[in-house]
Parts: sequence; structure tokens; C-alpha cells
Amino acid sequence: MSEDEAQQGRRPDPEVPAKARRRQFSSAYKMRILNEYEAATAPGAKGAILRREGLYSAHLVEWRKLRDAGASAGLSKPKGRPPADERDKELEKLRAEKLKLEKELAKAQFVIDVQGKLAALLEKLSESAPDENPASPKKPNG
Repeated sequence: MSEDEAQQGRRPDPEVPAKARRRQFSSAYKMRILNEYEAATAPGAKGAILRREGLYSAHLVEWRKLRDAGASAGLSKPKGRPPADERDKELEKLRAEKLKLEKELAKAQFVIDVQGKLAALLEKLSESAPDENPASPKKPNG
């Protein structure tokens, strides 16, 4: 078998992409396909449109519902969670910082409380302990 024949008989690469991506359709595309689909009258033409575009009838059902509800703006709106608002991100960041600072404050207050108790204990111990170096009577010189 020659190299040309081997290249022509090649199979497509079976590797799946690392990350699958959802298809996104513009509102103009959705409207164009809806109009073309509804205008198709020949037998099998509607199925041919779906196969050509790689769509399912459920796509058209959803798009038609949005169009009929007067939500043509909704046709271009992607499904899923909306992107996070910058204010929400900032608010979350500030809440996390506040929580961190509150924990640090609680630690500092605990340390101050322990230091106060330790100082009081040391003072009490020093008052009750006998003097190790009692005052020696002064000797007169000479």
C-alpha cells in the first residue's frame, strides 16, 4: 500500500477535545432558521434543514416559544447563569476581608486578655513572695 492510499484511507483522530463547549447561536441565526424551517413545504425539507444545521427540533420549539412570547431579545440571550456583576464580586471580597479582620481582632483581644491576667498574677505573686535580698543594715565606715 502506497503512502497516498494510506493517507486517503486515514481515519479521523478519535481524540475528544479536552473541554467541550456549548454551541451558541445568534438571534439573527435563530430567526433565519425559524423562517426557513416554517417556509419549507416539500416533504423531508424540514428534516433536511435540521440535519444540515446540526440542530434538534427541540431547539426550534424553544426558539419559537421565545419569539411568540415577544422576547426576541431572549433569542440572543445565552442560557445558564448570568455573568457575575462587578459589585457582587467586590461585595464578596469585602465580606471575606471583614471576616478575616474579625478573626484577627478576636485573636488580639484574647492575647490582650491573657496578658492582663498574666500581669495581675505576676503582681500578686511578687507581693506575696518574701524578699530574696533583704535590706542589709548599713555598716558605718571606719
